[in-house]
Amino acid sequence: MSEIEKLRIDKYLWAIRLFKTRSLATEACKAGRIKLKGQNIKPSAIVKIGEVYSVSKGIEKKIIEVVAFSHNRTDSPTALTKYKDLTPLEETNAFKSVFHAPSLKRDRGAGRPTKKDRRETDELIGGLFEED
Repeated sequence: MSEIEKLRIDKYLWAIRLFKTRSLATEACKAGRIKLKGQNIKPSAIVKIGEVYSVSKGIEKKIIEVVAFSHNRTDSPTALTKYKDLTPLEETNAFKSVFHAPSLKRDRGAGRPTKKDRRETDELIGGLFEED
């Protein structure tokens, strides 16, 4: 492997625009949020084409496969060609927390909700977050 073909995982994650800065990518590696085959990896780990990485960023989890190297940060359409997103579709569409749930709004000037209004709202919201 020549020097040009070697690429650190933190630099790769920054170049494909998964992290805003390289130092954030480095911190994610050190914190154990980047995994290769279920194992934590160091920021200095060398990326190989075909490897599958699990990336946890806040509540978002992505599974990516390396398709091509990118040594420099590029525009988003180009960066998307450097990896394949293998994240299951049901994980990307599901509500991940209360902050991503639909919000209920009251009409302006309707005043405070009555006890009956609160019960109806609680019933409606309760059905969204119940576990099967």
